[in-house]
Amino acid sequence: MKPGSFYQDWTKIFIKMKEVSTATLVLFDVDGTLVYSEKRDSQCFARTYEQVYGRPFPSIDWLRYPHVSDTTIFEAVIREHFDREMENDEITRFEEHYLFNLQLQRDENPHLFPEVPGAKAAIDTLLNHPDYLVAVATGGWARSAKLKLRHVGIDPEAFVLIGADERPTREIILNDAITAVKKQTPHFERVVYVGDAIWDVRTTRNLQMDFLGLRLWHDYDFLEKMGVAQVIGNYLDFELFIQKIELATPPSEAIFLV
Repeated sequence: MKPGSFYQDWTKIFIKMKEVSTATLVLFDVDGTLVYSEKRDSQCFARTYEQVYGRPFPSIDWLRYPHVSDTTIFEAVIREHFDREMENDEITRFEEHYLFNLQLQRDENPHLFPEVPGAKAAIDTLLNHPDYLVAVATGGWARSAKLKLRHVGIDPEAFVLIGADERPTREIILNDAITAVKKQTPHFERVVYVGDAIWDVRTTRNLQMDFLGLRLWHDYDFLEKMGVAQVIGNYLDFELFIQKIELATPPSEAIFLV
């Protein structure tokens, strides 16, 4: 062994450990954050329910439900229509029809289901960046989230993805995603969640988690009125995106009630 090589090797290891331990985990929502469909996917959920159960779906205003997750929404509508709890395999049966319809509408009109501009490039860059980790935590079911991401060229197997499967609340979904990442990479310094909706603000406020808002149509005040300090419109300016990640804080109390 050459003189000093032992110390050089350990210096490299120490630096690598430092990079990992100070990394930031960037958690992404899916709908409206990485992909968007102008409510077509929400309408698909409702239409699938009507095909399967022959009942009108109550509303795609997700705020009317106890929690904004596919599991809780589905459970609430079943209880409202049939005055019973879900059967054990009922979600699985419904989800098969839903996945078929999601794929069908993408096959028929692929251009109507694009990525949020720059999303794929941003994910790819973060995955190869020593200072950042990537995961997805979504209120949708995992299989539907993966289908949507694959459609825009984002590989959902490249990172941890946690959906609403057997998880009724978004707080549980986000915490389970963090736990899953820790099993692979135990040491990271902070977590930032990237989302677009009222429920994303409420969830991160409840968890006191740093939050970066995204509003595709640049109506930043929609989130700013709810106490969100950092908002972007897309990922095309990657340097700006990183700056906002670094500045992100938990949402403060809303300026107006929502």
